[in-house]
Amino acid sequence: MKATLFIIENDKDHAQAKALIEKLMGSDEVADRARMAAQARLIEAYERARWPRRTTTLPDLLTYLMDQHGLARADLVPLLGTASRVSEVLNGKRELSMSMVRNLRERFRISADLLIPSKRSRGLAA
Repeated sequence: MKATLFIIENDKDHAQAKALIEKLMGSDEVADRARMAAQARLIEAYERARWPRRTTTLPDLLTYLMDQHGLARADLVPLLGTASRVSEVLNGKRELSMSMVRNLRERFRISADLLIPSKRSRGLAA
């Protein structure tokens, strides 16, 4: 199949590029597979620029988990220690201790990596 690659600068180009990928998927030709891989990289680059991933803050993550599990702030007291600690954590004024991380990880069955801030998000050199 003879196909050129689409440089993606807008949503119309994006749709055309995705359609090309679909056409190329059915081909067994080496050249078509190479075109498909190249077009997929162009699509990925456009999507990363168009819809960048943002890191979630700890308060946003905990608020989401509370909402998903039907919990109130008071339900976090056994996991974080006291009502004032819950408030401080949910307002972004306190980081989690390792015991808090352990409790939250076990309660919500999530990775501790989501609960521990990276060096970059704390403003430290990476």
